[in-house]
Amino acid sequence: MKTSGEKILVRGVNWLGDAVMTTPALQRLREAKPEAQITLLTHEKLAALWQSHPAVNSVLPFKTGESAWQIGRKLRLEKFDLGLALPNSHRSALELFFGGIPNRIGYARPFRNLFLTKNISQREGAVPMRKRSLSEINRLNQNPFTETPAKYPAAAHHIFQYLHLVAALGANPEPLAPHLSVAENAVTSFRERMGDISSSHKFWLGLNPGAEYGPAKRWPAERFVAAAVQLHQKTECGWIIFGAEDRETNRIAEELQMKIGRAAAVNLAGKTTLGELCAGLKFCQLVLTNDTGPMHVAAALGTPVVVPFGSTSPELTGPGFGSVTSNVLLRGQAPCSPCFLRECPIDFRCMKSITVEEIVEACLRIFKKL
Repeated sequence: MKTSGEKILVRGVNWLGDAVMTTPALQRLREAKPEAQITLLTHEKLAALWQSHPAVNSVLPFKTGESAWQIGRKLRLEKFDLGLALPNSHRSALELFFGGIPNRIGYARPFRNLFLTKNISQREGAVPMRKRSLSEINRLNQNPFTETPAKYPAAAHHIFQYLHLVAALGANPEPLAPHLSVAENAVTSFRERMGDISSSHKFWLGLNPGAEYGPAKRWPAERFVAAAVQLHQKTECGWIIFGAEDRETNRIAEELQMKIGRAAAVNLAGKTTLGELCAGLKFCQLVLTNDTGPMHVAAALGTPVVVPFGSTSPELTGPGFGSVTSNVLLRGQAPCSPCFLRECPIDFRCMKSITVEEIVEACLRIFKKL
């Protein structure tokens, strides 16, 4: 795409799920500045996410270990007119500063403000994801009826964090659902990688039982297996297992393959690039997943997701947004949820309260619409 006008550098975020949640802001920025040359600065692990995104003209990747000064030297060569830091980190502001970008915009933070030319105040309606202390968790569970469960307004969702920043550049702050696209030939290549097994089942569902953030976000492994087996028996679907290659995910894959056969359970955990992951999630008709990066990717690609939420909040970081009704998000029932902790300090009651039957029923509701 050839454009004229100002050169804009957007410093992207570092986590996959957060990156997907920035897509509405980038779409709004593109609407506001259709002639601008927009470059996204991102870690190389996320570069493939943006290769065909319509809001971005080019991607500038960096590697682990590169300093803010080294990245800044790269930016100087590009002579950007404006830099927008989406993360709240001091480092992201430093990179723009070292890059010699004359206009540098980001959220106001102590010390960080020195490296920005325009500091944006925190938006109204922002809700911090405050981690609960053990004493607070115990108090809430001992007296479950003394406090009203946390309720968040629609504007608390994390996508507004990024929309508020681009609004400072004249963009429309109204929300959009996160959106990603995958080329059809990438999905075809994924199907070919599956080989003859791809035609052995009319429906392929995705299973993503991990969560990089920590075990508090993971629905129990044995329940994933039980739900997948029941859904296979009821629908004759096949399962593709995604995620990182770790001991628990491999154990789930082995048990699932043993119970429903290798022709109906394919383990791709740790065996896909990000581009292949996107193509695989698009290939699936439904994805059963924890609250994690691939959940956001699948939903943004238009693949329905079923998600058990325990330690986190769907109102703050749930997939899709607003008019998106194809996803089913199940909330764990516990007075201390959401706690936003990596590990549960008590008995994991939020996730354990979500039953296999609830998950299966939610998947079947979606399945009937396929």
